[in-house]
Order: sequence, then C-alpha cells, then structure tokens
Amino acid sequence: MTGERLAQGLAELADERVDHRFKGLPPDAEGLTVGELAAERRNLFDGGFTTPVLALSAEAVEHNLAALETYSTRHGLAFAPHGKTCMAPQLFARQLEHGAWGITAAVPHQARVYRTYGIQRIFLANELVDAAALRWLAGELAADPDFRFVCYVDSLPGIALMDTALREAGATRPVDVVIELGAGEGARTGVRTEAECLELADAIAGVDTLRLVGVAGYEGEVPDADGERVRAWLRRLVALAVEFDKAGRFADLDRIIVSAGGSAWFDAVAEVFEEIPALSAPVLKLLRSGAYVSHDDGHYRRLTPFNRVPEEGDLQPAFRLWAQVVSRPTPGQAFLNAGKRDAAHDLDLPRAQVVRSGRDGTERPAAGITVTGLSDQHAWLATERAGDVEVGDWVGLGLSHPCTSFDKWQLIPLVERDGTVVDFVRTFF
Repeated sequence: MTGERLAQGLAELADERVDHRFKGLPPDAEGLTVGELAAERRNLFDGGFTTPVLALSAEAVEHNLAALETYSTRHGLAFAPHGKTCMAPQLFARQLEHGAWGITAAVPHQARVYRTYGIQRIFLANELVDAAALRWLAGELAADPDFRFVCYVDSLPGIALMDTALREAGATRPVDVVIELGAGEGARTGVRTEAECLELADAIAGVDTLRLVGVAGYEGEVPDADGERVRAWLRRLVALAVEFDKAGRFADLDRIIVSAGGSAWFDAVAEVFEEIPALSAPVLKLLRSGAYVSHDDGHYRRLTPFNRVPEEGDLQPAFRLWAQVVSRPTPGQAFLNAGKRDAAHDLDLPRAQVVRSGRDGTERPAAGITVTGLSDQHAWLATERAGDVEVGDWVGLGLSHPCTSFDKWQLIPLVERDGTVVDFVRTFF
C-alpha cells in the first residue's frame, strides 16, 4: 500500500502543469505537464530555459544515493535521511529504493508532506508539543496500524503537553519517543545530564500515551567538535541506552533505537555504534544524515567524513546554479542575474566554476572570477582580466549548504552530463 501511495503521488507530480510559479523553465512550455516537458528531454542550454536556473546533476545524485547505501550497509546502520534538506518526494522515493529505513523530519509540516506521499516510517528529530499537530498524529496512527512514528522528548513540560493533547485527541496508540541527550553545555536542544534523562524516563513510564523506545541526539552540536569530543559524547549516548536497558526501561520492545548522525561525523557514529553491546532486544542503529543527497561545493565538501576515510567512498556535488552576465560596468567587475533569492549564502558564497560563452556555447573554467557578494537578485563578480566574461555569458556556480539551496526552488531540472534534462524535482517548503 505504501508503494502504491508513493507511486500515485509521484504520478500526480508529473501531471502538474508548468506555469509562472516555477523559475527558470522555458516560457514556451507553459501548459505542458511536468511529465510531458521531461519527456521532451530538452537541453538546459539551448532548450529555452531562462536564467537563473538551478540544476541537479543526475549522475551525482545517483552516485551519492548509492554511496550512503553502501556505507550504511557496510557498518550495520539503518538509515533515515533527514528530509528537511530537500523536501522532495521524488528523492525520498529514491532514498527508500536505496535501502532507507524511513525519512527524518524536523517539524509537523514536513511529516504531513511525508504522509501525503505514503512514507510509513518517520523519525521527528524534535520534541512535538503542538496540540494541533498531535491531534493530526493521533489520527494518522489510528488510521494506519503500519505507520511508525518516533520523536524526541527532552523536557518534563514537553511530556505533559504531549500527554494532555494525545488524551484529548482520543489517541488509540501510544506515540513512540526517544530521549534526546544534549550534546553539551551551550549546545542546541536535548537533556544536559543523565540524571535528567532518568527523570524523563520515569515521567514517560507514568503515562500511557507515550512509549519509550530508545535514545538519540545530534553530535554535530558538540561544542568545539573534534573526533575525540564527538566520540566521547556518542559513548555517553550508548551508555545511556545500556543503563536504560539494564533497568528494564525497554521491556517488550521488538527494537531499541539508538540514533545520531549528521553529515559531518557519520564515521564517528559508525565507529561508536559498533561498540553497542547486546541488549534485551535488537538495536536499530539509526543514522540520519541528509545533506549527502546533493552534497555541495563548500561547507560539506570540507566537512564530509569521506575526507577522513577516503577508502570508504566519496560524495559528489550535484548542484550547479546557472546565471547570466547582465552587466559589465568595469574591466574588474561584472554582475550576474542571480542573488540571495536563488543561491544559498548562509555558510559560504557561491563559487564560479565554469563560463559558457553566450556567443557559441563553448565552456571554459571560470579562472580569475570570484563571487564577492550577493544582492537580492544580483551576484557581484570580481574579474582579473577584461576578457574573463562578457554580457550574455552563462556562469555556472557551485553552492554551499544544500538545505538552503533546495528551499529556493520549487521545480529543479535533473540534468545529465551533456545538458539533457531528464526529470524535474518538486520541492515542498
């Protein structure tokens, strides 16, 4: 049934009409369905697309999907990639095809999108205290006995709010929860001490609307993170799971969840999770890295664990934002027609990678060209030589931070190496 819902949802996406809502698409495609436009296999550069236009490399996306599937399998990890990165059901489907256990969410809206497309296992990496969202969740759990939902708890008030809302909603199934262990003083969410974790476990045991199924957290928030500090925190997380199990906190479970793992330290997660001893039930060692699906040309390119363990694999940047030179006021300055509305800029500025001639379509490396700033709809370029670019040229930009790249585009061309557009990825932010 899940596969049928997902397949139906993806078919409906293909039936959506192309119109003014979607940036960069060919004006003469107005009125076609997305599926019809994809079937035409137009070329990104001479098929009528307008700039700026964000493209995803079909080859890089497939490579990255396979890389994390292989890595997770090799290390005995289950995988629930964080869907907030892309919010794209088509990519969720491909992640599931590549062995994902489920999809991670951060907020109720994301979980609702997932359910619309038939996602059967959702891990919400946040404490859920919104009464309206909990009423919706209670209805979803009641309507579908195969739906599996897990979320964080990290406070006594949160537990009380969840219990009240679920009781008032007439919940027929308890909500599975994991206690979030905070990554340290000054970190983000999560319980700071093991003693507080025990208090939360007692509170969960005192209500019948919640069921404790494990422990979790996010090692990316460890203060002054390095390999030693991250591994030390992960061992605290494992020790907490062992202590809970010895105390009988996980009685009658078919699986105990121990979860961590962003995109910067999944090698440390794999290493420490291999140390988890046998518990009273099998352990679901759940990794949640999300940025891998597109990777990037900045932040995650620098931080990926594959830099430390290259023999384990690699990830490839899949994004390229194509923008056009629209002004060349001085020999040392040029402006593109893409800015903050189009490109991620919260971690690093875009990097000029390639120039495609507006005259004849030939491509050359973007040597001597630097993005120095972004306005709302312009990228500022510094150029070393007067002939580096001219008005009309297309410039391909590498981006940093996938999470704030996807969210600026509702329909993203999936492009093969030769420029052929083979599909369009729909996002829901």
